[in-house]
Amino acid sequence: MIWILLKRVFVVILLTGLFPMLRAQEYKYEIGGAAGTSMYMGDANKTALTKGASPSFGAVVRLNTNFRWAMKGNLMWGQISGTTAGLENVFPNGEAFSFSRNWIELGGQAEFNFFPYSDKFAYANARRFTPYLLAGAGMTVAPGGNNGTLMTLNIPLGFGVKYKLKNRINLSCEYAFRKLFGDGLEGNAGLEDPYGIKSSLLKNKDWYSCLLFSVTWDFGPRNGNCNNIK
Repeated sequence: MIWILLKRVFVVILLTGLFPMLRAQEYKYEIGGAAGTSMYMGDANKTALTKGASPSFGAVVRLNTNFRWAMKGNLMWGQISGTTAGLENVFPNGEAFSFSRNWIELGGQAEFNFFPYSDKFAYANARRFTPYLLAGAGMTVAPGGNNGTLMTLNIPLGFGVKYKLKNRINLSCEYAFRKLFGDGLEGNAGLEDPYGIKSSLLKNKDWYSCLLFSVTWDFGPRNGNCNNIK
């Protein structure tokens, strides 16, 4: 009976000692860059996800809280463009509009990894490849335009994949929509409310999406080396 009790105590102590390692990444942080395309959706484009693809790029920083969860911050710049020429729906005023505009985004997202993400810790079933989901909040600023500078909150929702190429180097590809809380991303007053329908939280609000490829580098070891050598 005493031997069985001692074995159970030993197992509890062992698991308690390993628990932080099972939940933690080797490094706390990642930093790097991202580049890809951004696409507009609004009154001038209701359904085509890749229409008017324009360049976008920026900086990314990530806090890895454990194998499954990460918090990401990004500072992005991009362009959007579009035209109403050739659309099946006809605007009440009968005019055709086209636009091209820059945008800047400062945002943060929470990421959930489907698999424990690491190139080490095989005993914890960690994998160097994982799909993930993301959601968060941000601020979008689009300067210029004949209706003035647009400044509005956004809600990003999307998915992606991560791959740890080698120790400290991560590759990722993600696609995410940004739902804006304003109508005027086009920068053209004729497209701000072309149908004269009063806006609401879900109606007459513009969107843009981003397809981004990123490379990040791990830093900030979670557990330092023992240097207690005398």
